[in-house]
Amino acid sequence: MRYDGAPVATLHLFGVSGAGVARALLRMGLDRAPLASTPGLRFSKLLGTGSGRTFTLRDADPRRWGLFGVWDDAAALDAFEAGSPVPRAWAGIADERWRAELAPVRSRGRWAGRDPLASALWTQPPAGASVAVLTRARIRSSRSLAFWRAVPPVSADLHRQPGLRYAIGIGEAPVGLQATFSVWDSAADLTAYAYGGDPHRQAIRRTRDEGWYAEELFSRFAVLAREGTVNGVDPLG
Repeated sequence: MRYDGAPVATLHLFGVSGAGVARALLRMGLDRAPLASTPGLRFSKLLGTGSGRTFTLRDADPRRWGLFGVWDDAAALDAFEAGSPVPRAWAGIADERWRAELAPVRSRGRWAGRDPLASALWTQPPAGASVAVLTRARIRSSRSLAFWRAVPPVSADLHRQPGLRYAIGIGEAPVGLQATFSVWDSAADLTAYAYGGDPHRQAIRRTRDEGWYAEELFSRFAVLAREGTVNGVDPLG
């Protein structure tokens, strides 16, 4: 499901073997320059991943890495896939790859000082599509302990939710810059979790009352397409 001329976001996940970890870590530095000069790429972040169970160092997964991007349109994404040195380099490192194409539906907040999706929102998202959510925060150092203590019950509650198809922790740094990417069967399933789960509601209240975040972003997407696998299966299969 693609729409010519409309902005699109992507999440790429690359799985590597133990022998490929050092090369993947090197790409986190080397890929910045070519991404910055990629035509049609409005915003990008190279990411580490983890389970998201505690958002501490013990969650980190050195065998899976990510790239989040916002594109002018599908043509810009296709040109990147066909001609950029970045996907070519990862093709030589990754044993596994998964990519989701996403229609931005809603966004509020900031990532690195700006809302990367402010001018990319779709006014008429496709009906019946799975729903993806990206929540990202920069944690105030003075509130880190409170944040870490609050994460495990929220994460456990998340993974019990009906309608959750996949969730992964992502971030630009091992600690302090944290995000979760999750995919749901429907907007109704997401809403039931967001407003019905007591651990989640309590955490939201505390983030506001106690000022945990120096910066935060909440973005919702419709899943347009996906390809590849994570741990041998398509999470939305």
